[in-house]
Amino acid sequence: MAEILRDIAHVRTGDKGDISQIAVFALRDADYLRVLAAVTPERVAAHLPGLRPRLIRRYELPALAAVNLVLEGALQGGVTRSLSLDAHGKTLGAQLLDLPLLPE
Repeated sequence: MAEILRDIAHVRTGDKGDISQIAVFALRDADYLRVLAAVTPERVAAHLPGLRPRLIRRYELPALAAVNLVLEGALQGGVTRSLSLDAHGKTLGAQLLDLPLLPE
């Protein structure tokens, strides 16, 4: 079975207005480069095709062995305005953990 992001990382999420943030933390410092390779804006957009955010920004946090993703326009107008509960931060983070890892 192919490895997925969940095998080497965990996430913390948050949302405010129409922006969702997903922080991906490598479980081991040694896996940080694999997280960087796997979690690119392009791969995230392809993995969550129904989301269609306006912009995905990625911030690398090497001291934490983490990547923070900011998904603008990902929440269909915002948590309080959206009729979809599935597009909110915690669910997006859980879905992202199923992202296939790239071969080493």
